[in-house]
Amino acid sequence: MKRFIDRHPLIARWVDRPHRSGKVLSGRYEIIEELGMGSYGIAYKGRDCANGRAVVIKQARRTKGEDGRRLLQREADVLAHLRHPQIPARYDTFIEGGQPHLVMDYIDGETVEDRIFHLGVMYTEQAAFRLLLDVLDVVRYIHAFGIVHRDLRIPNIVWRNGTVFVIDFGLACRIGERVDFRDDDPLEKRLRREPHPRSDFYALGHFTLFLLYSAYEPISEDEKSWEEELDLSPKARAILRKMLQLDAPYDHVDELMMDVRRLLAERGQAQTGVR
Repeated sequence: MKRFIDRHPLIARWVDRPHRSGKVLSGRYEIIEELGMGSYGIAYKGRDCANGRAVVIKQARRTKGEDGRRLLQREADVLAHLRHPQIPARYDTFIEGGQPHLVMDYIDGETVEDRIFHLGVMYTEQAAFRLLLDVLDVVRYIHAFGIVHRDLRIPNIVWRNGTVFVIDFGLACRIGERVDFRDDDPLEKRLRREPHPRSDFYALGHFTLFLLYSAYEPISEDEKSWEEELDLSPKARAILRKMLQLDAPYDHVDELMMDVRRLLAERGQAQTGVR
């Protein structure tokens, strides 16, 4: 039955019964709009009627049963440990309609996709790795608590007032925690979901490539690898190869940050003519 429901989104949505706009939960949180349905939860933009603050409310999906409730609780526990100005704050948890709910800070900002496609921003090698370093500074804090994010995709890295934020800890787990993979799971999924810092570096490798491709102008219709298409310095190429686990990968965020700082320092010297 569970597999049948998973394969039919309309049936799953009917069973999950998302909240409608205007509904007030726990006598306090008003639903403004649905933000999206994830693998185990439904996220809403809401308003805390007690203080007018904008919040995100996440509801465990009924179709996910105990797994959904367990994963929502794990996300709540992770956010309880992570008190950082660039990570959403956890405000509350409650039960409504038999389902657990999590309330957290609403981070209203732009993604790099917004900046590239709507604002026309292009990232040079220097700008891309400088932004990567900003994100790694937050990731370093996360890893210091023995937690790995495991979902550092473009929608989960946003800017608000010039500051980068890391959001959506729905797949976060303890480093080394047992994670179930299916035999038919593709390598890409395994690399992104490994309960090890390497998985965050792998995801951020693809994030950085996305930034670098913003300034790429194809000169041929032939499909080529990123190493052939992008004009990168040898050090930038070496960093990306390690992040993407094409070469011996980084095991600790400090190693990666050190290499990125060296790259930025060398590029800065080259641009100013300093030897």
